[in-house]
Amino acid sequence: MTTVGDCVRVLESHYDPRWAESWDAVGLSVGDLPAAVEHVVFAVDPTPDVAAEAVAAGAHLLVTHHPLFLRGTHAVATTTPGGRVVHTLVRGGCALFTAHTNADVARPGVSDALAAALGVVDTEPLSVSAELSAATGQDKLVVFVPADDRARVLEALSVAGAGRIGDYERCAWWTSGTGTFRPLTGADPTVGAVGRIEEVSEDRLELVVPRSRRSAVIAALRSAHSYEEPAFDVVPVVTAEPGDRTRGLGRIGRLVEPTTLDRFCSLIADALPRTAAGVRATGDADRVVRRVAVCGGSGGGLAATAAAGGADVLVTADGRHHTVLDTVLETGLALVDVAHWASEWPWLGDAARLLADELLAARMSVTTAVSERVTDPWQLHRA
Repeated sequence: MTTVGDCVRVLESHYDPRWAESWDAVGLSVGDLPAAVEHVVFAVDPTPDVAAEAVAAGAHLLVTHHPLFLRGTHAVATTTPGGRVVHTLVRGGCALFTAHTNADVARPGVSDALAAALGVVDTEPLSVSAELSAATGQDKLVVFVPADDRARVLEALSVAGAGRIGDYERCAWWTSGTGTFRPLTGADPTVGAVGRIEEVSEDRLELVVPRSRRSAVIAALRSAHSYEEPAFDVVPVVTAEPGDRTRGLGRIGRLVEPTTLDRFCSLIADALPRTAAGVRATGDADRVVRRVAVCGGSGGGLAATAAAGGADVLVTADGRHHTVLDTVLETGLALVDVAHWASEWPWLGDAARLLADELLAARMSVTTAVSERVTDPWQLHRA
């Protein structure tokens, strides 16, 4: 017998609740873990109609992307939509499980499904999850140091953990130039005098730094550097490779065959479920699209990241006027706006297959179905 608990364990092994945003509400919200499950329905939104559809289909578990009570509640009376969902599911013997922002960042997850539906390949996360970036990412340290001090500073940085690449240590690059500055009142300059413009022969020294060693390396830099106020930059470096398991929001990749923005929008319209809002885009219809960024749901905040990653276009939902306008003016990136519901719907099929396949491998089984009910709130459009 397969239980709700069995299904939850499989789903949470791929969509870990610890990956969810602090404001999110994921996991099992209705139901009993020991209850038997034979049929599971997947949907984007836990609306009253979707709950009724699941119960009518004989489902014992409803899996949705969006939470039932995202902002919390103090009652589940049938006078509210959420309350009607709870009553419908409990009476019908159907549990409710949600994977939301934890499925957004998972790999594979919501944006992987959207990318695959649009023919985007060789994808990597557009924005790596913060805790992974902090734990496993790298920085590039750039420091300006007097030429005579370069070897000493380089050695100190190396001992602190900078400059390690594979089986090599003390890896660095430098070039020479001229630094200029004028010490102000209160300064205690190593070179020059207060109030006088100085020009000094300096080297620009660059090393990679494991993010976990950032604090130690900066402390070593300040200790070894002869200047009172050393000039340096620390630049985050994203090292995700295509096909790895690095989590994060959105995906960026390429089209197998470049096309025009107009044709790409037609492809999107054909690939995603139809909604009243349809597909709309900024930019020249004839511009060539090669590199594509996508983000299921509201991903407009990733526009600058997409542009910096070399994307020709970002496909997402819920475009806000000023955000879109600023993106167009500042980056030249084309934005394609689709319905929020439609951008997340392709994930349902992936999650359903994942659950069925892993249960089967464990000698358990369920049947699955994906709801095709359009729960996008915009139902009428006139142009």
